[in-house]
Amino acid sequence: PLMLALLKRNFLLYFRNRSGVFFSLLGALISFILYIIFLQKNLTDAWDQLPNSGPLLNNWLMSGTLAVTGITTSLAALTQLVKDREHQVDQDLYLSDQGKWRLPSSYLASAIIISFAMQVLMYVLMCGYFREVPKLSILPEVLLIMLLSSLLSSLVNAIFVHFFQSVDSLGKFATIVGTASGFLVGTYVPLGVLPNFAQLLMKCTPATYIASLYRQVLMKETLSETFKGQDNLLQEFQEKMGVQLKWQGLLTKENTYLIVLGGILLASILWIILVKRTSQKK
Repeated sequence: PLMLALLKRNFLLYFRNRSGVFFSLLGALISFILYIIFLQKNLTDAWDQLPNSGPLLNNWLMSGTLAVTGITTSLAALTQLVKDREHQVDQDLYLSDQGKWRLPSSYLASAIIISFAMQVLMYVLMCGYFREVPKLSILPEVLLIMLLSSLLSSLVNAIFVHFFQSVDSLGKFATIVGTASGFLVGTYVPLGVLPNFAQLLMKCTPATYIASLYRQVLMKETLSETFKGQDNLLQEFQEKMGVQLKWQGLLTKENTYLIVLGGILLASILWIILVKRTSQKK
């Protein structure tokens, strides 16, 4: 019951703050609006040799925007942790033995659920805008990637948030994350057109692998239709647009899933270590 009460409190505080909800989606909305106003025409011109490039590139954008949504909304949800720390609300809860694990877990769990829900919302909104009916055959896998995205983003953000003592400094950090995330998942500029150092930086960002998974699932059907019998052009497109990430060769979907799961495992271990150290100090 205590855990449920803590979760309910976090959800109410997040969703009651309407402007906070809007700003948590701003990073994703910016990438979406930029695409509609500027990028769509440029990308369609760049790949004008392809039939049916419109729906293909729309799905490419949706994938990147969903990855950004996972990052920014989970960070906004974790702001409550810093607020409670700043106003010393957490001290009361830490006095009971239950606070040591339940309190940090409640912040993390609510961030995961909020991040998942907001990705579902963004997916529905974008499908509505592009007048695209979500295909039932891919929905289970899309929901799985949303869950993995929520887990990975929330854990990585929880590790960063751990080191912030004031909401003001976290707000500045959130602004940087919101702006940078669109670049890092390759939504503002496709990965393949950037210099090698920038590409390496993007490949070291966990969310880039989430965006890659989204692209491989959402674009699968249109890719096979558009590039029928054009394997070399397909490979070039996938590499340039960050559909499959290239290390030695192009990573398969299975490889990308393994990297994401490895990231979740590593982030979980780091988060547990940080929570343990904090509870010992208390």
